[in-house]
Amino acid sequence: MITDVAAKLAAEAAVAAKAVAVLSTEQKNVVLQAFANKIRSATPAILAENRAEVAEANGNGTSPAMLDRLTLTAERIDAMASAIEQIIRLPDPVGLTRQIEQRPNGINIAKRRIPLGVICMIYEARPNVTADAGALCFKSGNAVILRCGREAIKTSLAIAAAMREALAEHNLPAAVISIVPDPDRNLLLSLLKQDEFIDLVIPRGGEGLIRFVTEHSRIPVIQHFKGVCHLFVDATANIDMALTLLINGKVQRPGVCNALEGLLVHSAIAPHFLPIVAKALTENHVKVHACAKSLPFFSGASLIADDEFGQEYLAPEIAVRIVADLDQAISHIDRFGSQHTEVICTADQTNADRFIATVDTAVVMHNASSRFSDGGELGLGAEIGISTSKLHAYGPMGLEALTTEKYVVTGQGQIRG
Repeated sequence: MITDVAAKLAAEAAVAAKAVAVLSTEQKNVVLQAFANKIRSATPAILAENRAEVAEANGNGTSPAMLDRLTLTAERIDAMASAIEQIIRLPDPVGLTRQIEQRPNGINIAKRRIPLGVICMIYEARPNVTADAGALCFKSGNAVILRCGREAIKTSLAIAAAMREALAEHNLPAAVISIVPDPDRNLLLSLLKQDEFIDLVIPRGGEGLIRFVTEHSRIPVIQHFKGVCHLFVDATANIDMALTLLINGKVQRPGVCNALEGLLVHSAIAPHFLPIVAKALTENHVKVHACAKSLPFFSGASLIADDEFGQEYLAPEIAVRIVADLDQAISHIDRFGSQHTEVICTADQTNADRFIATVDTAVVMHNASSRFSDGGELGLGAEIGISTSKLHAYGPMGLEALTTEKYVVTGQGQIRG
């Protein structure tokens, strides 16, 4: 029975994807505006479902980081709608054609960007993903199957209902945006076997969820296991700038994947910089895990062993290490980083260039906050996910990452001899 439900969802989405793939940019943008309008109109209904789910999650001892992601406000709902309106303004990648060459026999070779087909989004307590994924998949010409976790299922159903209402008003199949109504894990396992109909799986959530999906899927999976982001403060760094980057990266929203989890400080600047850091982190109630060399600069910090770095705290906590030079900073990141986002604060352009070229990460920042590692901040509109694997996308994924290219060969009757 569960297999039948999953197969029906996937098959209907595959048929619906054909309907979206042929829409013009103008047609898609009209529907996207309807998505935004319907979500705003549905704010009271969405908030009612969300308040009940937040209360239940709070009673179940859900972590502050997950509660933050689960909680919606009228402002956050309006931001979801605004993100869809930003997607409207983005260039449509579908149909873009690039010339390859004209062969000596006269055939013309080009490549044209096309939708992937059916995307399956699997996410936990992140109801905003419902709107983001629905809109991004629609603009890129795909159908989407949304599988939300138990904590946010009713909120997500309310958001999806608003978007499906817009689809109906524009005579488009409801299966363009499908939401799995039951978070049963056996149903998820069955969905992950629907490789005949589903083209890509994008999980968003904790490391356990992503490893589970990767292990059980027959379908290609976008992987992003965790966000262990570092700030390296080089010997020539501007102290005020470095402190600003640190506080913004760690304190503004500590429960997200682009928050800083590690601070690496060049030994030459540490005696001057770390006392300032200690004061600022204390004022912001950030717990410090310090290496043996940096521990004396902090009051109340805990000692962290050399093999204990690389934790994703998702909380007001940070690991601090003094490094000898740029090479040791890069080696530390190679060992403990998660290929998400790494930051260097330096006035030395040569060091910045080497850090940018050498550090193994999807997003690298020079004198800018890790918090900019976000699809909206990078000009993609609402992102559908972040890939820390290198095929077929790397880093925050926007519209273009939900398309591929096919060859288009044009001739005048040529045959191969």
